[in-house]
Amino acid sequence: MLGGLCVKSFAAFNNGPIGLRSLAAPRPFQLVDQQPGRRSCGENRPRVIPTLASWDPGENEMRRTFGRRNAAAIAAGGVLASLVRSNRARAAVAADMAEPAPGLFVRVGVTEDATAANIDAIANIGFVVGREAVAVIDPGGSLADGLALRAAVLARTSLPIRYVIVTHIHPDHILGSPAFVQDKPVFIGHAALPGAIAERGAFYQTNMHTLLGDDGGAAVMPDRLVATTDTIDLGGRVLELRAHGPAHSGSDLTVMDRATSTLWAADLLFETRVPSLDGSVRGWLRELTALEATQAARVIPGHGPASMPWPDGVADVRRYLQTLAGDVRKVLDSGGELEDAVSVAAQTERGRWQLFDDYNPHNIAHAVHELEWENPL
Repeated sequence: MLGGLCVKSFAAFNNGPIGLRSLAAPRPFQLVDQQPGRRSCGENRPRVIPTLASWDPGENEMRRTFGRRNAAAIAAGGVLASLVRSNRARAAVAADMAEPAPGLFVRVGVTEDATAANIDAIANIGFVVGREAVAVIDPGGSLADGLALRAAVLARTSLPIRYVIVTHIHPDHILGSPAFVQDKPVFIGHAALPGAIAERGAFYQTNMHTLLGDDGGAAVMPDRLVATTDTIDLGGRVLELRAHGPAHSGSDLTVMDRATSTLWAADLLFETRVPSLDGSVRGWLRELTALEATQAARVIPGHGPASMPWPDGVADVRRYLQTLAGDVRKVLDSGGELEDAVSVAAQTERGRWQLFDDYNPHNIAHAVHELEWENPL
């Protein structure tokens, strides 16, 4: 049984972070207790809770692997700070950048899964330049991706890279972090990001190194955490940081550039590429509603074009999530099985999104697990 649905067996779905779907840490489903519910295979049905029990490097190992950015322990997968200062770093080819607003640069990610050929450069990443300093927004999906972004910064300004903002845990947004260690920036993340790195970081790093070798990258623990809101000043240019509840992930941050009225929504907003659910479908819908109240001229989605007029794109993501949740609820209410949910949930959305068949089954499994207990009889 999975998520309250009676099934003979279930091959564990990946936890679905964008950029490393096929390599992501699996979330095996374990029967941990018995609770009565509104649908059953018999008198009682087991409650199913996803865990990461299949790997647990232990607290000391996690400290060694993901210590502060200046710790040599960041090299657990072969990524040493000295490597970042190597000839390869100096020879990095600058990423192509769009400039949707003055001093705000975006590298548009490709609509693909991570491969050796695309170096996991599949998310929209970039930087903002103020009078005194630079803030990087998402360092990229691998060391190679991060080095290309850093080269793009250096090609445009001699100002110091003072901040690296990580919008959430997923590998296409975080594994480029070591490329910026030499700049000694303040790494900023959601208050929940350290826990997410401790839970998943080693797995992401190991698998990306399997794909890319020493170019794979690693996560870096943040120095500064955002629990609600925060601001940073780049010199006459203030960025507002906002922490969100579980939505796309459990560690989503958005960034508002006051100077240009640009909202960097990261993976709370997808365009063209199907959304990937790794937090809460209900929470994501709530956060979209709250985000719509933001006054902005344009938005940078986590996946899609370099920018869009605000609030373009919100309606499409909301429609997909509402359809997903509604279809899953219908299956649960009718006592259907997992196979029923996979075959019907959000199928009306198929023609609207790229990579739909790669991610929609995972989104269904995640939604089933979340929604099965919302209205028990």
